[in-house]
Amino acid sequence: MRILLCLFMFATTLKADEYQSAREILRQLGVEQIVFVKRFTYTASNYYAEHVNSDFLPGGNICVLDLASGRITELCPSLREGVFERFDLDFDAEKIVFSWKSSLDEGYRLYEVGLGGENLHPVLPPPNNEKRLVKLYSDRYRHGTDDLSPCYLPDGDICFTSSRCQYGITCDAPDTLTTTVLYRCAVDGANLRKLSNSAVSESSPVCMKDGRILYTRWEYVDKGSACIKALWAMHPDGTGTEEIFGNNVALPPTIQHGREIPSEAGQFVFTGGPHSPYTAMGPIGIVNTRCDIRTESRIKWITPYVQIREEVGWDFWDQDTHQWYTDRAGCGPLFKEAFPLTEDLFLVAHKPQGPPCNAPNGYGIYLLDASGTVRPVYTDAEISCWNPIPVKKRPRPPILPHVTDQELAGRGLAQMMVMNVYQGLDGVAPGEIKYLRILEQVPRPWSARRWDFDDEYGQQHAVITKATHLVLKVLHGIVPVEADGSANFYVPSEANIFLQALDKNYAAIQTERTYVHSMPGEVRTCMGCHEKKPDAYDISAARLVAAMQRDPSFPVPQPGDPFPQRVIDYVLDVQPIWDKHCMPCHGPEESQGGLRLDGEKTRLFNVSYEQLVPDRYEPENFPDHDLVGKTIGEHHPKTGNAEYLPPKTLGSYSSVLAAALSDGKIVLQEPGQQSRVEQWRLKHPDIALSTEERVRFTTWIDTNCQYYGSWFGRRNIKYEGRRDFRPSPEFSGKSW
Repeated sequence: MRILLCLFMFATTLKADEYQSAREILRQLGVEQIVFVKRFTYTASNYYAEHVNSDFLPGGNICVLDLASGRITELCPSLREGVFERFDLDFDAEKIVFSWKSSLDEGYRLYEVGLGGENLHPVLPPPNNEKRLVKLYSDRYRHGTDDLSPCYLPDGDICFTSSRCQYGITCDAPDTLTTTVLYRCAVDGANLRKLSNSAVSESSPVCMKDGRILYTRWEYVDKGSACIKALWAMHPDGTGTEEIFGNNVALPPTIQHGREIPSEAGQFVFTGGPHSPYTAMGPIGIVNTRCDIRTESRIKWITPYVQIREEVGWDFWDQDTHQWYTDRAGCGPLFKEAFPLTEDLFLVAHKPQGPPCNAPNGYGIYLLDASGTVRPVYTDAEISCWNPIPVKKRPRPPILPHVTDQELAGRGLAQMMVMNVYQGLDGVAPGEIKYLRILEQVPRPWSARRWDFDDEYGQQHAVITKATHLVLKVLHGIVPVEADGSANFYVPSEANIFLQALDKNYAAIQTERTYVHSMPGEVRTCMGCHEKKPDAYDISAARLVAAMQRDPSFPVPQPGDPFPQRVIDYVLDVQPIWDKHCMPCHGPEESQGGLRLDGEKTRLFNVSYEQLVPDRYEPENFPDHDLVGKTIGEHHPKTGNAEYLPPKTLGSYSSVLAAALSDGKIVLQEPGQQSRVEQWRLKHPDIALSTEERVRFTTWIDTNCQYYGSWFGRRNIKYEGRRDFRPSPEFSGKSW
């Protein structure tokens, strides 16, 4: 085996008596055995790519360590020539479910085995079309689909993450990385159901003591693309998704492998990791979710000598020089997969200082205490050890009831209720919000792969925007907000829905920069526009708000739209406005003020779009007229743009051009910018947009200046003349 030629042999320096202290502590806690994974360290490009581009390094097993004798038992000797991923121990400590990969060209699959090694069997076969997926996509993905990181649910079923959703990572220009979302199935593989619909990966699910699933959700909705991998929870049927911690925390970029601390209500331990390289190793932290859940300052770092200060790599404290040093190779001490035994004792996978983060045998099983001290429990000189779990029975969590409206479910709908949209909207006067705009973030399917890299821009494999957001947005219409700030309305289920609070002129005062995923027939309630725990709302008071006194609203069209649901497409929505009102003064022959607003096609966009939307990569190549106002570049920075933004910060209320074209309906808060609006109006006294034109334009700005309204079609101008070149997009989602 070639990997053994480069092993770091530091593990052999540990003597037998050095393990004894940790093992005695564990036995005093009633732990007699530990089950863990032996696996050569992954070499993946990113924390979410372990199943895609890590070297295939077969060997290892699911192992049980007897603490009294030190004896190791391999549970699956017949599977030694594959790779073991992660596993879970059932509540009765009798069975193990795990993910295993047989070869480079096969995906990870779920298996179950008894704790004594008996009754090894597969849980879930590959999809029926796996061979076809391999044929279509194996040049990028090497195989079809992967089933990963399983955990047992209270009713005996299994939750896991999988790439069966067939979505590509949207900030991956080569399109070699796949999204994984949450699924569940029975222990015999029956009743397979998808529980979420993220555009980028979800990972490491575990069952909480209240019966919910705790997991890591990566998202970017007008936020930095590399920084928000936060802890979330959902009911085992996919309902009730709720942020647990970190949806505005930029550093560390990755919060993964979360687990409840059993004796401390509301406290969780997790691994903090960079976005890359490799597989989410870093410091171990604890958060108290009864406090502010959206600030890094609430994290208590158990291993404060390791920090994550940027997207890539680690920082370590040098005890000799008393200085911090940056090390992208990760040669300092690293941790992963903490399992809480008490409030201040944790089993962890740990690499001591010395070898790099991807050393094939660098990690062993250690006992970590709250002071940051580590004691070895077990190491293997030839291979790394991961995912330690004590062999102990656990109380079986309650089986949560499946509470949905079956009539709604049959129509593919969910219901959302907002108690008071002004909750959290500081500085917004009561009565100012008249509507909610319903938007959806649409994942990119594998079937939207490009034919070559000529359609790529800013890490977008299928370009959607010029350096703003990376994931396609579509519109589902608007719903009314009552005088008391309440709203009650339907949304499409199984979609990533986010809202905008609009004034009477349909201009966005605030944008929700995250999404809500609802299962069919689910009924959800939120307090307001920007709720934070530990805020609380008396649900019994819900019946008193105005919107609850009537039936839920179906979304309706904005002015000028024939249907509530439509694509957001610059060429269809905005370019006709310039063609009608701005030629010939801002055309190719005469471009007053250096501004062209004609629709001549460029390599990937058109002239007017490239003039209006700043080029964040090479700003000197295009004049930045600063007319569209503040937009969010999800790559600028990748580990930023995560902080809460006050009302009227983004979109129309930051835009000189939107205000100038609003006929006084939009007034900018910054006096200097409003002065520019008035000067612009003096120079353009005859331009007057219709209500329909103005709403189309402000909607485009409010949604962060999207260019393309679909994932499909060739973009590059060299394909002009082909039938599939920049086709006019149509809405293809669920219809009202």
